[in-house]
Amino acid sequence: MERRQFLATGAALTAGAALPALTGRSAGAADRGARTAAGRLPARAEIVAVLRRVADHWIGAHADPGDNQWARATFFSGLMALHRLTREPRYLAYATGWAEKHSYGLHNGVTTRHADDHCAGQAYLDLYALDASPDPAKIAAIEDSLARMVHNSDQKHDDWWWDDALHMAMPPFARLGALRDDPAYWDAMHALYTHTKSAEGGPGLLDPGTGLWYRDKRFLPGGIASPSGKPVLWSRGNGWVAGAHAKVLTVLPDSYPHVPAYRAALAAELTALRGIQRPDGFWNVNLADPAHLPGPETSGTAFFTYGTAYAVRTGLVPRDAFRTVAARAWNGMVDTALHPDGFLGYVQNVGDRPESSQPVTYDSTADFGVGGFLLAGTELVALGGG
Repeated sequence: MERRQFLATGAALTAGAALPALTGRSAGAADRGARTAAGRLPARAEIVAVLRRVADHWIGAHADPGDNQWARATFFSGLMALHRLTREPRYLAYATGWAEKHSYGLHNGVTTRHADDHCAGQAYLDLYALDASPDPAKIAAIEDSLARMVHNSDQKHDDWWWDDALHMAMPPFARLGALRDDPAYWDAMHALYTHTKSAEGGPGLLDPGTGLWYRDKRFLPGGIASPSGKPVLWSRGNGWVAGAHAKVLTVLPDSYPHVPAYRAALAAELTALRGIQRPDGFWNVNLADPAHLPGPETSGTAFFTYGTAYAVRTGLVPRDAFRTVAARAWNGMVDTALHPDGFLGYVQNVGDRPESSQPVTYDSTADFGVGGFLLAGTELVALGGG
Protein backbone atom coordinates (compact mmCIF):
# COMPACT_ATOMS: atom_id res chain seq x y z
CA MET A 1 0.00 0.00 0.00
CA GLU A 2 1.13 3.54 -0.72
CA ARG A 3 0.85 4.55 2.91
CA ARG A 4 1.97 8.18 2.50
CA GLN A 5 -0.47 8.63 -0.36
CA PHE A 6 -3.29 7.12 1.70
CA LEU A 7 -2.58 9.32 4.73
CA ALA A 8 -2.41 12.40 2.54
CA THR A 9 -5.83 11.72 1.08
CA GLY A 10 -7.20 11.24 4.57
CA ALA A 11 -5.76 14.53 5.70
CA ALA A 12 -7.27 16.29 2.73
CA LEU A 13 -10.64 14.79 3.44
CA THR A 14 -10.74 15.70 7.10
CA ALA A 15 -9.61 19.18 6.20
CA GLY A 16 -12.92 19.65 4.43
CA ALA A 17 -12.87 18.17 0.93
CA ALA A 18 -15.89 19.18 -1.13
CA LEU A 19 -18.86 16.87 -0.74
CA PRO A 20 -21.45 16.06 -3.39
CA ALA A 21 -24.86 17.63 -2.97
CA LEU A 22 -27.32 15.47 -1.05
CA THR A 23 -31.00 14.98 -1.57
CA GLY A 24 -33.68 14.23 0.96
CA ARG A 25 -32.49 16.57 3.69
CA SER A 26 -35.39 17.79 5.80
CA ALA A 27 -36.05 21.19 7.32
CA GLY A 28 -33.64 22.09 10.08
CA ALA A 29 -30.77 20.30 8.36
CA ALA A 30 -28.43 23.24 8.92
CA ASP A 31 -28.94 23.09 12.68
CA ARG A 32 -28.48 19.35 12.75
CA GLY A 33 -25.45 19.67 10.50
CA ALA A 34 -23.93 21.96 13.11
CA ARG A 35 -24.57 19.28 15.73
CA THR A 36 -22.83 16.73 13.51
CA ALA A 37 -19.81 18.99 13.04
CA ALA A 38 -19.60 19.61 16.78
CA GLY A 39 -19.83 15.92 17.59
CA ARG A 40 -22.64 16.21 20.14
CA LEU A 41 -24.41 12.97 20.93
CA PRO A 42 -28.21 13.14 21.32
CA ALA A 43 -29.95 12.17 24.53
CA ARG A 44 -30.75 8.52 25.18
CA ALA A 45 -34.47 8.97 24.57
CA GLU A 46 -33.83 10.56 21.19
CA ILE A 47 -31.56 7.72 20.09
CA VAL A 48 -34.05 5.08 21.24
CA ALA A 49 -36.89 6.84 19.42
CA VAL A 50 -34.90 6.81 16.19
CA LEU A 51 -34.05 3.12 16.62
CA ARG A 52 -37.68 2.23 17.16
CA ARG A 53 -38.73 4.21 14.11
CA VAL A 54 -36.19 2.42 11.90
CA ALA A 55 -37.01 -1.04 13.25
CA ASP A 56 -40.76 -0.45 13.04
CA HIS A 57 -40.49 0.70 9.44
CA TRP A 58 -38.53 -2.38 8.40
CA ILE A 59 -40.90 -4.77 10.17
CA GLY A 60 -43.95 -3.00 8.78
CA ALA A 61 -42.59 -3.24 5.25
CA HIS A 62 -41.60 -6.91 5.54
CA ALA A 63 -44.43 -9.09 6.79
CA ASP A 64 -42.36 -12.08 5.67
CA PRO A 65 -39.28 -11.99 7.90
CA GLY A 66 -37.13 -13.40 5.10
CA ASP A 67 -34.46 -16.04 4.58
CA ASN A 68 -31.78 -17.18 7.01
CA GLN A 69 -28.78 -15.99 5.01
CA TRP A 70 -26.20 -13.48 6.19
CA ALA A 71 -27.92 -10.26 5.13
CA ARG A 72 -31.18 -10.90 6.91
CA ALA A 73 -29.38 -12.53 9.83
CA THR A 74 -27.42 -9.30 10.32
CA PHE A 75 -30.70 -7.41 10.56
CA PHE A 76 -31.88 -9.79 13.27
CA SER A 77 -28.63 -9.36 15.18
CA GLY A 78 -29.42 -5.65 15.33
CA LEU A 79 -33.08 -6.22 16.15
CA MET A 80 -32.19 -8.52 19.04
CA ALA A 81 -29.84 -5.86 20.39
CA LEU A 82 -32.72 -3.39 20.27
CA HIS A 83 -34.99 -5.90 22.00
CA ARG A 84 -32.48 -6.28 24.83
CA LEU A 85 -32.52 -2.50 25.20
CA THR A 86 -36.27 -1.90 24.98
CA ARG A 87 -37.81 -5.28 25.88
CA GLU A 88 -40.33 -4.60 23.13
CA PRO A 89 -42.42 -7.80 22.69
CA ARG A 90 -43.04 -7.13 19.00
CA TYR A 91 -39.35 -7.29 18.23
CA LEU A 92 -38.97 -10.59 20.03
CA ALA A 93 -42.04 -12.01 18.31
CA TYR A 94 -40.76 -11.00 14.87
CA ALA A 95 -37.33 -12.53 15.51
CA THR A 96 -38.82 -15.69 16.95
CA GLY A 97 -41.11 -16.06 13.96
CA TRP A 98 -38.12 -15.76 11.63
CA ALA A 99 -36.11 -18.36 13.54
CA GLU A 100 -39.02 -20.77 13.75
CA LYS A 101 -39.69 -20.35 10.02
CA HIS A 102 -36.23 -21.81 9.45
CA SER A 103 -36.42 -24.31 12.35
CA TYR A 104 -33.34 -22.60 13.81
CA GLY A 105 -31.39 -24.10 10.93
CA LEU A 106 -28.50 -22.91 8.80
CA HIS A 107 -28.44 -22.10 5.13
CA ASN A 108 -26.72 -25.12 3.50
CA GLY A 109 -27.14 -27.24 6.63
CA VAL A 110 -24.85 -28.24 9.47
CA THR A 111 -22.05 -29.44 7.21
CA THR A 112 -21.43 -25.94 5.89
CA ARG A 113 -18.10 -24.28 6.61
CA HIS A 114 -19.09 -21.03 4.93
CA ALA A 115 -19.04 -18.08 7.31
CA ASP A 116 -22.09 -16.45 5.72
CA ASP A 117 -24.16 -19.52 6.65
CA HIS A 118 -23.13 -19.20 10.29
CA CYS A 119 -24.35 -15.62 10.71
CA ALA A 120 -27.89 -16.76 11.61
CA GLY A 121 -26.41 -18.48 14.65
CA GLN A 122 -25.88 -15.09 16.27
CA ALA A 123 -29.61 -14.42 16.51
CA TYR A 124 -30.35 -18.02 17.47
CA LEU A 125 -27.92 -17.67 20.38
CA ASP A 126 -29.63 -14.40 21.35
CA LEU A 127 -33.02 -16.12 21.42
CA TYR A 128 -31.62 -19.10 23.34
CA ALA A 129 -30.15 -16.78 25.99
CA LEU A 130 -33.57 -15.24 26.70
CA ASP A 131 -35.19 -18.51 27.73
CA ALA A 132 -35.74 -19.14 31.43
CA SER A 133 -35.27 -22.80 30.55
CA PRO A 134 -33.05 -22.72 27.47
CA ASP A 135 -34.13 -24.92 24.60
CA PRO A 136 -31.11 -26.74 23.14
CA ALA A 137 -32.91 -27.13 19.80
CA LYS A 138 -32.46 -23.40 19.19
CA ILE A 139 -28.69 -23.70 18.92
CA ALA A 140 -28.34 -27.35 17.87
CA ALA A 141 -27.55 -26.54 14.23
CA ILE A 142 -25.03 -23.78 14.84
CA GLU A 143 -23.34 -25.81 17.57
CA ASP A 144 -23.15 -28.93 15.40
CA SER A 145 -21.73 -27.00 12.46
CA LEU A 146 -19.07 -25.15 14.43
CA ALA A 147 -18.10 -28.24 16.41
CA ARG A 148 -17.26 -29.94 13.13
CA MET A 149 -14.88 -27.10 12.31
CA VAL A 150 -13.36 -27.14 15.78
CA HIS A 151 -12.67 -30.84 15.42
CA ASN A 152 -10.24 -30.37 12.51
CA SER A 153 -9.17 -26.76 12.92
CA ASP A 154 -5.53 -27.79 13.26
CA GLN A 155 -5.67 -29.27 9.75
CA LYS A 156 -7.96 -26.75 8.02
CA HIS A 157 -8.35 -23.10 8.90
CA ASP A 158 -8.39 -21.25 5.57
CA ASP A 159 -12.18 -20.96 5.19
CA TRP A 160 -12.39 -17.23 5.94
CA TRP A 161 -10.83 -15.88 2.74
CA TRP A 162 -12.67 -12.52 2.82
CA ASP A 163 -12.90 -10.01 5.65
CA ASP A 164 -16.71 -10.07 5.85
CA ALA A 165 -16.35 -13.60 7.24
CA LEU A 166 -15.01 -12.28 10.52
CA HIS A 167 -18.33 -10.64 11.37
CA MET A 168 -20.43 -13.52 10.11
CA ALA A 169 -18.73 -16.34 12.01
CA MET A 170 -16.43 -15.13 14.77
CA PRO A 171 -19.24 -14.17 17.17
CA PRO A 172 -20.92 -17.61 17.29
CA PHE A 173 -17.55 -19.28 17.85
CA ALA A 174 -16.85 -16.89 20.71
CA ARG A 175 -20.28 -17.31 22.25
CA LEU A 176 -20.38 -21.09 22.08
CA GLY A 177 -16.97 -21.24 23.70
CA ALA A 178 -18.29 -19.13 26.57
CA LEU A 179 -21.58 -21.03 26.79
CA ARG A 180 -19.90 -24.43 26.92
CA ASP A 181 -16.85 -23.22 28.84
CA ASP A 182 -14.77 -24.75 26.06
CA PRO A 183 -11.78 -22.71 24.82
CA ALA A 184 -11.45 -25.07 21.85
CA TYR A 185 -14.04 -22.90 20.09
CA TRP A 186 -11.94 -19.82 20.74
CA ASP A 187 -8.74 -21.51 19.59
CA ALA A 188 -10.37 -22.67 16.34
CA MET A 189 -11.75 -19.17 15.82
CA HIS A 190 -8.30 -17.69 16.35
CA ALA A 191 -6.70 -20.08 13.85
CA LEU A 192 -9.28 -19.08 11.23
CA TYR A 193 -8.87 -15.38 12.09
CA THR A 194 -5.08 -15.58 11.93
CA HIS A 195 -5.22 -17.01 8.44
CA THR A 196 -7.46 -14.16 7.29
CA LYS A 197 -5.35 -11.54 8.97
CA SER A 198 -1.83 -12.76 8.30
CA ALA A 199 -1.78 -15.46 5.59
CA GLU A 200 -4.65 -15.15 3.10
CA GLY A 201 -3.26 -14.27 -0.32
CA GLY A 202 0.28 -14.40 1.06
CA PRO A 203 0.59 -11.45 3.46
CA GLY A 204 -2.95 -11.62 4.84
CA LEU A 205 -5.75 -9.09 4.47
CA LEU A 206 -4.66 -6.71 7.23
CA ASP A 207 -2.48 -3.82 6.15
CA PRO A 208 -0.31 -3.44 9.26
CA GLY A 209 0.81 0.03 8.22
CA THR A 210 -2.68 1.49 8.60
CA GLY A 211 -4.71 -1.01 10.61
CA LEU A 212 -7.26 -1.26 7.79
CA TRP A 213 -8.18 -4.43 5.90
CA TYR A 214 -8.44 -5.45 2.26
CA ARG A 215 -11.70 -7.16 1.37
CA ASP A 216 -9.97 -10.21 -0.16
CA LYS A 217 -6.72 -11.11 -1.89
CA ARG A 218 -7.78 -9.58 -5.21
CA PHE A 219 -7.33 -6.13 -3.65
CA LEU A 220 -3.89 -6.68 -2.13
CA PRO A 221 -1.09 -4.42 -3.45
CA GLY A 222 -0.55 -5.17 -7.12
CA GLY A 223 -4.18 -6.21 -7.57
CA ILE A 224 -7.38 -4.24 -8.06
CA ALA A 225 -6.86 -0.49 -7.57
CA SER A 226 -9.06 2.59 -7.82
CA PRO A 227 -9.38 4.43 -11.17
CA SER A 228 -6.65 6.79 -10.03
CA GLY A 229 -4.35 3.94 -9.05
CA LYS A 230 -4.83 4.16 -5.29
CA PRO A 231 -5.57 1.17 -3.02
CA VAL A 232 -9.09 -0.13 -2.61
CA LEU A 233 -10.00 -0.47 1.06
CA TRP A 234 -13.73 -1.05 1.00
CA SER A 235 -15.70 0.68 3.71
CA ARG A 236 -18.22 -2.05 4.48
CA GLY A 237 -15.55 -4.74 4.50
CA ASN A 238 -13.75 -2.78 7.19
CA GLY A 239 -17.09 -2.27 8.91
CA TRP A 240 -17.54 -6.03 9.15
CA VAL A 241 -14.10 -6.27 10.74
CA ALA A 242 -14.91 -3.61 13.33
CA GLY A 243 -18.22 -5.26 14.15
CA ALA A 244 -16.58 -8.66 14.51
CA HIS A 245 -14.00 -7.42 16.99
CA ALA A 246 -16.60 -5.59 19.08
CA LYS A 247 -18.91 -8.61 19.27
CA VAL A 248 -16.12 -11.04 20.09
CA LEU A 249 -14.51 -8.83 22.73
CA THR A 250 -17.90 -8.47 24.43
CA VAL A 251 -17.84 -12.22 25.07
CA LEU A 252 -14.24 -13.31 25.62
CA PRO A 253 -12.75 -13.21 29.11
CA ASP A 254 -9.82 -10.92 29.77
CA SER A 255 -7.75 -13.99 30.57
CA TYR A 256 -7.94 -15.41 27.04
CA PRO A 257 -4.42 -14.98 25.60
CA HIS A 258 -5.45 -13.42 22.29
CA VAL A 259 -7.72 -10.73 23.74
CA PRO A 260 -4.96 -8.08 23.82
CA ALA A 261 -4.28 -8.63 20.10
CA TYR A 262 -7.98 -8.32 19.25
CA ARG A 263 -8.19 -5.12 21.25
CA ALA A 264 -5.11 -3.72 19.55
CA ALA A 265 -6.48 -4.60 16.10
CA LEU A 266 -9.76 -2.80 16.76
CA ALA A 267 -8.03 0.25 18.23
CA ALA A 268 -5.67 0.47 15.25
CA GLU A 269 -8.53 0.28 12.76
CA LEU A 270 -10.53 2.93 14.58
CA THR A 271 -7.51 5.21 14.81
CA ALA A 272 -7.10 5.03 11.03
CA LEU A 273 -10.81 5.66 10.52
CA ARG A 274 -10.79 8.73 12.75
CA GLY A 275 -8.36 10.41 10.38
CA ILE A 276 -10.49 9.89 7.27
CA GLN A 277 -14.03 10.54 8.51
CA ARG A 278 -15.93 12.85 6.18
CA PRO A 279 -17.06 16.26 7.48
CA ASP A 280 -20.67 15.03 7.25
CA GLY A 281 -19.90 12.13 9.63
CA PHE A 282 -19.85 9.35 7.03
CA TRP A 283 -17.00 7.42 5.46
CA ASN A 284 -16.56 7.02 1.70
CA VAL A 285 -16.94 3.61 0.07
CA ASN A 286 -13.19 3.55 -0.62
CA LEU A 287 -11.33 4.51 2.52
CA ALA A 288 -8.08 4.98 0.60
CA ASP A 289 -9.36 7.21 -2.20
CA PRO A 290 -11.94 9.93 -1.43
CA ALA A 291 -12.33 10.64 -5.16
CA HIS A 292 -13.44 7.05 -5.86
CA LEU A 293 -17.27 7.19 -5.91
CA PRO A 294 -17.44 9.71 -3.05
CA GLY A 295 -20.54 10.28 -0.99
CA PRO A 296 -22.29 9.15 2.16
CA GLU A 297 -22.69 5.39 2.73
CA THR A 298 -24.60 4.07 5.71
CA SER A 299 -23.65 0.41 6.17
CA GLY A 300 -19.92 0.90 6.64
CA THR A 301 -20.55 4.03 8.70
CA ALA A 302 -23.02 2.18 10.94
CA PHE A 303 -20.56 -0.59 11.77
CA PHE A 304 -17.77 1.93 12.37
CA THR A 305 -20.10 3.74 14.76
CA TYR A 306 -20.87 0.49 16.55
CA GLY A 307 -17.20 -0.45 16.87
CA THR A 308 -16.20 3.05 17.97
CA ALA A 309 -18.91 3.29 20.61
CA TYR A 310 -17.92 -0.11 21.99
CA ALA A 311 -14.24 0.87 22.08
CA VAL A 312 -14.98 4.14 23.86
CA ARG A 313 -17.24 2.45 26.39
CA THR A 314 -14.63 -0.17 27.22
CA GLY A 315 -11.65 2.17 27.29
CA LEU A 316 -9.83 0.87 24.22
CA VAL A 317 -9.51 4.35 22.70
CA PRO A 318 -9.39 7.88 24.20
CA ARG A 319 -12.91 8.78 25.25
CA ASP A 320 -13.23 12.41 24.22
CA ALA A 321 -11.71 12.14 20.76
CA PHE A 322 -13.51 8.97 19.73
CA ARG A 323 -16.85 9.77 21.34
CA THR A 324 -16.90 12.73 18.99
CA VAL A 325 -16.23 10.41 16.03
CA ALA A 326 -19.17 8.19 16.99
CA ALA A 327 -21.46 11.17 17.58
CA ARG A 328 -20.63 12.74 14.22
CA ALA A 329 -21.28 9.45 12.47
CA TRP A 330 -24.60 8.88 14.22
CA ASN A 331 -25.80 12.43 13.64
CA GLY A 332 -24.72 12.24 10.02
CA MET A 333 -26.73 9.08 9.42
CA VAL A 334 -29.80 10.47 11.16
CA ASP A 335 -29.58 13.86 9.46
CA THR A 336 -28.79 12.60 5.97
CA ALA A 337 -29.89 8.99 5.50
CA LEU A 338 -32.99 8.65 7.69
CA HIS A 339 -36.37 9.34 6.08
CA PRO A 340 -39.16 10.77 8.24
CA ASP A 341 -41.01 7.43 8.21
CA GLY A 342 -37.99 5.41 9.39
CA PHE A 343 -36.69 4.22 6.01
CA LEU A 344 -32.88 4.17 6.15
CA GLY A 345 -31.16 5.29 2.97
CA TYR A 346 -27.65 5.58 1.53
CA VAL A 347 -27.02 1.86 2.13
CA GLN A 348 -24.79 0.28 -0.50
CA ASN A 349 -26.46 -2.99 -1.37
CA VAL A 350 -24.83 -6.41 -1.73
CA GLY A 351 -21.36 -6.40 -3.27
CA ASP A 352 -17.65 -6.64 -2.64
CA ARG A 353 -16.13 -3.28 -3.66
CA PRO A 354 -16.90 0.44 -4.07
CA GLU A 355 -18.46 -0.09 -7.53
CA SER A 356 -20.99 -2.65 -6.27
CA SER A 357 -24.68 -1.69 -6.31
CA GLN A 358 -24.03 1.87 -7.41
CA PRO A 359 -25.41 4.47 -7.32
CA VAL A 360 -25.91 4.69 -3.57
CA THR A 361 -28.73 7.16 -2.92
CA TYR A 362 -31.18 8.45 -0.34
CA ASP A 363 -33.51 5.67 -1.49
CA SER A 364 -30.96 2.80 -1.29
CA THR A 365 -31.47 0.43 1.63
CA ALA A 366 -30.80 -3.16 2.71
CA ASP A 367 -31.51 -5.37 5.69
CA PHE A 368 -27.90 -5.64 6.84
CA GLY A 369 -27.55 -1.85 6.78
CA VAL A 370 -30.57 -1.50 9.03
CA GLY A 371 -29.12 -4.16 11.34
CA GLY A 372 -25.83 -2.31 11.55
CA PHE A 373 -27.65 0.92 12.34
CA LEU A 374 -29.57 -0.78 15.18
CA LEU A 375 -26.32 -2.17 16.59
CA ALA A 376 -24.73 1.27 16.42
CA GLY A 377 -27.57 3.00 18.20
CA THR A 378 -27.90 0.44 20.97
CA GLU A 379 -24.16 0.65 21.65
CA LEU A 380 -24.37 4.45 21.75
CA VAL A 381 -27.11 4.18 24.36
CA ALA A 382 -24.84 1.91 26.39
CA LEU A 383 -22.09 4.50 26.02
CA GLY A 384 -24.42 7.24 27.22
CA GLY A 385 -26.20 9.80 25.07
CA GLY A 386 -26.37 13.52 25.61
